Amino acid sequence: MPTWRGFARMPFQCNRYEAQDVLCGLDTVDLLALEPGPGFCFRERWLRKLIWKDMTRQLVYANPGLRPVRLTKEYDLFIAVCQNIWDLLYVNAVQGWRDHCRTSVLWLDELYVAGLARYKYWLPALAQFDHIALGHESSAAALSRILGRKCHWVPTAVDVANFNPCPNAPARVIDVLSIGRRFEGVHDALRKVTAGQRIFYVYDTLIGTSIKGRDYSQHREMLANLVKRSKFFAVGPGMMGEPEVRAEPIVGLRFYEGTAAGAVLIGQSPNCPAFQTLFGWPDVVIEMHPDGSDTLDVLRDLMAEPDRMLTISRRNAFEAAHRHDWVYRWKHIYEIAGLSPTPAMKSREQCLHELAELTAEEEVSAASLS
Repeated sequence: MPTWRGFARMPFQCNRYEAQDVLCGLDTVDLLALEPGPGFCFRERWLRKLIWKDMTRQLVYANPGLRPVRLTKEYDLFIAVCQNIWDLLYVNAVQGWRDHCRTSVLWLDELYVAGLARYKYWLPALAQFDHIALGHESSAAALSRILGRKCHWVPTAVDVANFNPCPNAPARVIDVLSIGRRFEGVHDALRKVTAGQRIFYVYDTLIGTSIKGRDYSQHREMLANLVKRSKFFAVGPGMMGEPEVRAEPIVGLRFYEGTAAGAVLIGQSPNCPAFQTLFGWPDVVIEMHPDGSDTLDVLRDLMAEPDRMLTISRRNAFEAAHRHDWVYRWKHIYEIAGLSPTPAMKSREQCLHELAELTAEEEVSAASLS
């Protein structure tokens, strides 16, 4: 399994490295840490621009300037975990992998239906993989029709053990937490009440994909610590504001992080069947108007019902532990590839079920002492 964590360290990429780490704990995996060679930055930018108009459809197989890696062992499975379609260029640094791997899986998270027509010169790179898994249900169905072969829906997940507040659940000292894209109306309403020192509101002040983290695991650790110390976690459909997905509701990562940490989710949920499949339990999101007109009323009503908030928190963490850990996704990937789950996978599942029960017990205990 190749990884580009050493040089591609944008915050939105960190959860995919988290997924790789979980698999490394579940099976015997050779994690190939790719490294940039001389001229990598220039060559990568050049390739990305040219591929969009590449009539030969061959540039998608070019190495963007990474140091080549050649496999010398035989493997049951080759896995490429990609956030975006241009991550496929990094896979080209691994030479001869098709000759040394019995089967292969591409797990590509961000590929949207509205953009498939634009990616026509990128799509040939998918043919080299035996199996294709996509992070969004609608994309899997659309790409299956385009390629004439079955593509599988394997949504994202989180390291639930890291995000779950148990054991020894910390105090939820942050009133509202907002990470990444947001509804500006809700944000403005929360800032106003924060100015009067009535709530503790924590939010991003930086934007852009050029921001790099020092260490991907520390970034995930910090985020988990923030969410499980927050009463409310602001959410909305994924990729809000992007023209490419404006008509395509996306289930973003924040729903997984917030529920796993037992926060009460506030905002809006994406109106799509995938959301109902993944998060089909009561009160998973407490809806608010995007313009912020009812934000303070919703928060005031919720905080006046501590028992209801506790029930929502407990249910979110419980359901996430049973549904949204990476082990469930890796079992699905193995099933697609024709491999049996490992004993470590079964053991992690059992630990998650026990954690779910502990979450319920500890939250109830904490409520009885408050």
